[in-house]
Amino acid sequence: MALNINNLNNNNQVKQNTEQQNQIKKQVAQNSNMEQVKAARQDSVSLTPQAKQLTELQKKAADAPILNQKKIDELKKAISSGEYKVDPEKLAKNIANFEFNID
Repeated sequence: MALNINNLNNNNQVKQNTEQQNQIKKQVAQNSNMEQVKAARQDSVSLTPQAKQLTELQKKAADAPILNQKKIDELKKAISSGEYKVDPEKLAKNIANFEFNID
């Protein structure tokens, strides 16, 4: 870069230097922003063993049958043949326990 020694009060040269410095600052800022974006892309997530276990349990629960058809068939057979007996005291006790545990 050449200096004009004949006209030291020349504001053009000062303006050019200021503009060059501003351009350099902008480039540095852009490079910094790009580095931040690259760093953000490198973030990762890891699951805890408990989270993995929970996911596996959810899959098993989704795959499991909702009804136990074998048990249902056995109960239907016992009811229709008259073999299924209800203990009224036990039933009342279970209903009462259920009601108390709801609150």
